[in-house]
Amino acid sequence: MTAEALLLVTRACDFAARRHVEIRRKGLAGEPYVNHLAEVAVLLAEATHGQDALLLAAGFLHDTIEDTPTTYEELETLFGPEVAALVAEVTDDKRLPKMERKRLQIETAAGKSERARLIKIADKTSNVRALVTTPPVDWDMQRLLEYVDWAERVVAQCRGLNQILEREFDLSAAQARAAIAGQSA
Repeated sequence: MTAEALLLVTRACDFAARRHVEIRRKGLAGEPYVNHLAEVAVLLAEATHGQDALLLAAGFLHDTIEDTPTTYEELETLFGPEVAALVAEVTDDKRLPKMERKRLQIETAAGKSERARLIKIADKTSNVRALVTTPPVDWDMQRLLEYVDWAERVVAQCRGLNQILEREFDLSAAQARAAIAGQSA
């Protein structure tokens, strides 16, 4: 990775951490949300052998427009048009009802760019892993299973790009299903 690429990724990490500083994950541990962003970036880095700085930067930033007061224009100014466009491509429209957003993720995933599909797989992998380590306190087993089912449907539309990332998702989904089944026994 060049010095310029390394600077882009570290600036994206810093920006995402600062924008999400007050946000916590839904799980029992209430871990800082930046842990999720870092995990997504690590999954992407491992899957691509760290060869795509734009992808890694977007991995750190993928929830900034959706979850913080960050604008597309701000990302474009700070990180360039490619990173901003990639973040926008994976951003849900929060004006829509939650079930509509979830449906659209399944329906539109296959038509997204390769980088956006990689981010989707990494994002779902991180989220499914969290269901095992620290599930949301107010989710019952049915809701946990519904999330895994939905994540599998989104990822199914993104397959065929990266075996490493797909294997990580499959492993995480299998572990989540086993952990959920163990809770019901």
